[in-house]
Amino acid sequence: MKKTKFYSVHEKLGAKIVDFAGYQMPVQYSSIIAEHKAVRTSVGVFDVSHMGEIFIRGDRALDFVQHITVNDASVLINGRVQYSAMCYPDGGIVDDLLVYRISEKEFMLVVNASNKDKDFAWMKENNQFGVDIIDESDEYSLLAVQGPNSKNVVEKLCDKQLDLEYYYFFFAKVAGIDMIVSRTGYTGELGYELYFKGGEAEAVKVWNDLFEAGKDFGIQPVGLGARDSLRLEMGFCLYGNDIDQTTNTLEAGLGWITKLKKSEFIAKDVLLKVKEDGLKRKLIPIVSDEKAFPRHGYDLSVDGKVVGHITSGTVSPVLDKAIALGYVDSQYCKEGNKINFVIRGKEIPAVVSKLPFVKN
Repeated sequence: MKKTKFYSVHEKLGAKIVDFAGYQMPVQYSSIIAEHKAVRTSVGVFDVSHMGEIFIRGDRALDFVQHITVNDASVLINGRVQYSAMCYPDGGIVDDLLVYRISEKEFMLVVNASNKDKDFAWMKENNQFGVDIIDESDEYSLLAVQGPNSKNVVEKLCDKQLDLEYYYFFFAKVAGIDMIVSRTGYTGELGYELYFKGGEAEAVKVWNDLFEAGKDFGIQPVGLGARDSLRLEMGFCLYGNDIDQTTNTLEAGLGWITKLKKSEFIAKDVLLKVKEDGLKRKLIPIVSDEKAFPRHGYDLSVDGKVVGHITSGTVSPVLDKAIALGYVDSQYCKEGNKINFVIRGKEIPAVVSKLPFVKN
């Protein structure tokens, strides 16, 4: 198992460490609920250095990104970020990712930790454009500073005015270290992601400076547990749960990033056919007032008949209600429809909702 450059900090803070995507990562420090609420009400810091940073460089960098991703990267300008996905020829999802346009000839693709090696191999396999594909993941540390007070914290340490719009980035010094600073995140709150190189000493310095800058705001370290509950309250997909090789972007509710009118890209013909034929199932949000814990893999039923399954579920710390995402036969997907969680053989009443579960 690998360790990020913040591992000694996590140990010192008494974090519960778990094996995740080939890394030893903190799942929680105090409690998942406390960390979750810190991000919703003030500010928290996540070590997400396990994520992958893959650089595409060359004269045809844009052509390559257009070919391998479903979104339209041609609309990007320098300093802009885009949420996208890569698909297999049959429409199944290789991974969801962020596309950073550094210049016309250089892009950074930020991929999920558990898929990094697979993604890198897939990119190289589909490189018909003579571009350089370089995996620099091990060189980068990545911290996500998220919550209503995140700007107040980061701008204390940043040598530029922190006036970034959502899904934009710039190069700056934070705590004296050269970084890519992006206004992105996985929580639905105002937030920034800080990408930087350097050894453990530099990483720990950045962490300590952030916590010093944020002490007036009650800044908290946040683990993978709260990261998951925060993203689920917003209805953001998690690869391996809500999307994978057996799902396509249209049924996963990612039609908004699937630009079927752009020029050829991998799986375009298949996805056009899926749209033309109509979706047989959809990923939908479901809420229950019952005190129950919906979990990945549990069935969903209507009138005793199984009509789908849960892909992600929890009890929302903000709503204090059971929330879930799940794939359901299309005829049952309308908002307001009654549906049941099947938990240990018992049907728990719930209702088809809309996203996000938590409105900011």
